[in-house]
Amino acid sequence: MPDELYMRMALEKAREGMRLGQSPFAATIVKAGEVIACDHNVVWLTTDITAHAEVTAIRHACGKLNKIDLSGCVIYSTTEPCPMCFCACHWAKIDRIVYGADIADARAAGFSELTVSNAQLKREGGSPIEIVPGFLREEAVELFRLFSAQPGARKY
Repeated sequence: MPDELYMRMALEKAREGMRLGQSPFAATIVKAGEVIACDHNVVWLTTDITAHAEVTAIRHACGKLNKIDLSGCVIYSTTEPCPMCFCACHWAKIDRIVYGADIADARAAGFSELTVSNAQLKREGGSPIEIVPGFLREEAVELFRLFSAQPGARKY
């Protein structure tokens, strides 16, 4: 049940971001049952292409905990982290990534995702991160449909 609660927080945060003109991505970071960060993508708001939801949440979690080692943390992402975000999770020593939609879903929705999966990055990079794919996937994919239906939706 906790996984579902935290993923639903991320899904709601993504909806919030979309209402603010951002793209449909969000992430929640949890440590020992405490929500450390929950952020949506702010690429358009900040004009910072690296301001993906996972990176933004990692920045906030590191600031809140006053350290760069997020061992013991789990990140719940509405979509499979891109290679940049996966690497940030690895370097932050996050224990587990739980994600909904996958890279193929994001590409099918018109986003410019690289076709390098988290499983491939983990395997080839020797990362110890546990990956839980497809968690509440249909609800995460629905975010793409809702986003695409918005007038002026911008994809990158």
